[in-house]
Amino acid sequence: MSHRLFPTRRARLQRSTLAVPGSNPSMIDKAADSEADVIFLDCEDAVAPPDKAQARKNIIQALNDIDWAGKGKTMSVRCNGLDTHYMYRDVVDIMEQAGSKLDTMLVPKVGTAGDLYMVECLLNQIELGQNREPHTGIEVLIETALGMANVEEIAQFGGRVEALHFGVADYAASLRARTQVIGGLNEHYPGDQWHNALSRMNVCCRAYGLRALDGPFGDFSDPEGYKDAARRGAALGLEGKWAIHPSQIALANEIFTPTDAEVEMAYGIMKAMKEAESQGKGAASLNGKMIDAASERMAMNVIDMDKAIKAKAA
Repeated sequence: MSHRLFPTRRARLQRSTLAVPGSNPSMIDKAADSEADVIFLDCEDAVAPPDKAQARKNIIQALNDIDWAGKGKTMSVRCNGLDTHYMYRDVVDIMEQAGSKLDTMLVPKVGTAGDLYMVECLLNQIELGQNREPHTGIEVLIETALGMANVEEIAQFGGRVEALHFGVADYAASLRARTQVIGGLNEHYPGDQWHNALSRMNVCCRAYGLRALDGPFGDFSDPEGYKDAARRGAALGLEGKWAIHPSQIALANEIFTPTDAEVEMAYGIMKAMKEAESQGKGAASLNGKMIDAASERMAMNVIDMDKAIKAKAA
């Protein structure tokens, strides 16, 4: 094992991330009572330019008026891009008026690590100016060719960054990829055309202690398509997926929740390895298969997720 390790910067239960337009107060109210682990209130793509200012006001009011923490919700806001004149006002107004209620700021279309410096600086200055301890983390959307080309540099930024998300829609547009459904597969591609991007992003996240999240699946009338996409992400090691419709929340929670059999197996591995250790052995046999220290580490991933889910339920 390398002497230079990057432990997880901030662990959060994030099987499902519900996207909610800030311009729609009724949808915000409904989101509060959903089963989503994380909710991001959107200032960006889901809000038309004439509605940006009002959406920002709606988000501030909702963060302050609703007991999100009491409802077990991690709260995020997606600000507008750094290439717009909306972004600085999103960050300043929301952080100054409701920053204590905001867990993370989701920054879209990040292309280089330098893009994050402005957001980091604003968060630092606002919290310092209000005599508040650092509270709000940064989540990053990798959704352009430039962002993916620089994903390792972005993952190493440090500071408040705690997660990367794969924004498949803008990524497809950036690559000029031909798709039929946001996040879906092209029947003419031999396999999963998003596999390389997801895998690359996930490797960078795990190398530098960040959470790795998959983005949207556009056809909310196709639950099986959504579940297939979620399963592919879970197989790679991602820990959650966006829901752009309330019906997708349960699907994400289902796929990214370890089954009872997986949890039982994980505890069985831990028990078998403890017994092997007491006998001076570094490996053991369980159900006709060899297990060792790597098996133990994989089992702990399942156990930690199971504990986080039960803690939220409690």
